[in-house]
Amino acid sequence: MSDAMDREDRAGARGVETLRNGNAAAERSEEEGARTESDRDADAERRISISFCGGAPFLWRGGDIKRAREEDGVVGALVGSLARQPRQNVRLGRPLEILQEEACLLLERRRAAVQPKDNRENEESHLKAVQVYQARLERSYEEQCHLAIEDKKAVLQRVMNEKQNDHSGNGGTERAVRERLSALEKSFCFPRSAMAVQLCTARAGFGHCPEEFSFLATDWPMPRDKRSETRFQVYRDLRRKGFYLTSAGKFGGDYLVYPGDPLRFHSHFIALCLSMDEQSPLCDILAIARLGSNVKKTVLLCSPRDLSDGEVEEEVVYSSLQWSGMV
Repeated sequence: MSDAMDREDRAGARGVETLRNGNAAAERSEEEGARTESDRDADAERRISISFCGGAPFLWRGGDIKRAREEDGVVGALVGSLARQPRQNVRLGRPLEILQEEACLLLERRRAAVQPKDNRENEESHLKAVQVYQARLERSYEEQCHLAIEDKKAVLQRVMNEKQNDHSGNGGTERAVRERLSALEKSFCFPRSAMAVQLCTARAGFGHCPEEFSFLATDWPMPRDKRSETRFQVYRDLRRKGFYLTSAGKFGGDYLVYPGDPLRFHSHFIALCLSMDEQSPLCDILAIARLGSNVKKTVLLCSPRDLSDGEVEEEVVYSSLQWSGMV
């Protein structure tokens, strides 16, 4: 009898321990699931938001611009006007226009996300924001009407007091001022065109009506030909080597190559992207080599290799050109 009871007790203890282990495992799985979901949310929040206008990629948020430059070496060019100085083009502000290759590399590294073309949530939030803004304008108009009436009353009251203090016998004028003061509440109308409107220039918002999303957003990835693929492979390889790149259109090349941040260094190279089987006239090569010598830069001919060959050591072949004169 005692042996049977001991066996039952041990079986019950094992059952309780199994139940506890199962509950602990369930709690650990829930914690891991919550941690994984929170990590995904954190990654989504840290992703750089890329917006498009006519196919050109833009960065609007200051935090995105800072992270893209510090962590990914994205330079770009500011193209927006300053809120307090909109009628000048010497000092520019957001948004930051970036190269197509910069946007492609950010997306390839999963460091950025493209603004969706059709987002119902953005449309609903926009409608709510419009309603809140209109309600705020209406409250501001009522407050300004009240202040304008009080200001008019103060002026008329001051005139009436002056007439009372003046003993020259202008009773008719004082009576007219008093009547005008009493009728001011009914006859006064504050025009909406004279209403002061507060412009929120301290923060930059990217809010557009739903009709504009079809123009500002675009399909991604963009259609890429062989030329675009060559440029992207060269850009990716140079960024992997630690160089900073900007557009070199004014120098006749594809990229200006900097050894560090362009705010601290001058560019050393003019990169010209050519495929391995592409033929270029000799006069064009001489012209860009002479140009590079005049601006004290070295011209780089950059040609990506065929990645289908497994023995490829370097992704891109670089050839430097320097002008030394005619023989």
